[in-house]
Amino acid sequence: MTQTQDLSATTRKLEGKTAVVAAGAKNLGGLVSRQLAALGANVAVHYNSDSSRTDAEKTAAAVEEQGGKAVVVQGDLTVPATVTALFDAAVGAFGGVDIAVNTVGKVLRKPIAETTEAEYDSMFDINAKAAYFFLQEAGKRVNDNGTVISIVTSLLAAYTDGYSTYAGGKAPVEHFTRAASKEFADRGISVNSIGPGPMDTPFFYPQETPERVEFHKSQAMGNRLTDINDIAPIVTFLATDGHWITGQTIFANGGYTTR
Repeated sequence: MTQTQDLSATTRKLEGKTAVVAAGAKNLGGLVSRQLAALGANVAVHYNSDSSRTDAEKTAAAVEEQGGKAVVVQGDLTVPATVTALFDAAVGAFGGVDIAVNTVGKVLRKPIAETTEAEYDSMFDINAKAAYFFLQEAGKRVNDNGTVISIVTSLLAAYTDGYSTYAGGKAPVEHFTRAASKEFADRGISVNSIGPGPMDTPFFYPQETPERVEFHKSQAMGNRLTDINDIAPIVTFLATDGHWITGQTIFANGGYTTR
């Protein structure tokens, strides 16, 4: 092998592989899509609302600029048939799926006494139901020796108020992950969850006062929030050299919470 070929093998470890990234248009999902593409993967970039279409198209263009292929897929993943359609689109475009990453989530900070039934249903549909059926479809469609990753939250280890439906909605995903990792292990598929701390994205700030933002920062190393650049490399690691890790919830939060 030439030096160039050696370098290519090192840097493009996912050459010829296909990834499905749920909520893969922007923020963490957008960065994950781009970083998987940088390693050689083709990417099915999912987005939900019409307002995210431009972001999804920009991310798809970035994937293709790095030599991969991309397909953009819209849909509400709280509807299981839409999850199936997302994987159908990836298989139809690329012939199979090797990596499935679910970054879907919705944040709500509200006291239990003030939470409506509609808010409860929405939070659990987005954070738990969509995650369950994403894992289910991944178990059916991901190729042997593939990788499945769900994004949860470090609030799973917090003792705090206000986030009952957010942390509560993400909590089942940890158990879904454990079950799926056992059920998919015979096919060599690893299944893990990653729990970021409060992330410096537009989803976080509407739920918090400036004072609470500063408090959250003070609880982590470096006096800062979690950055998407802290999390995306963990996704790519689990899809490559870290594939043997399975059944885990990996907290990546600068010490914001631990257990």
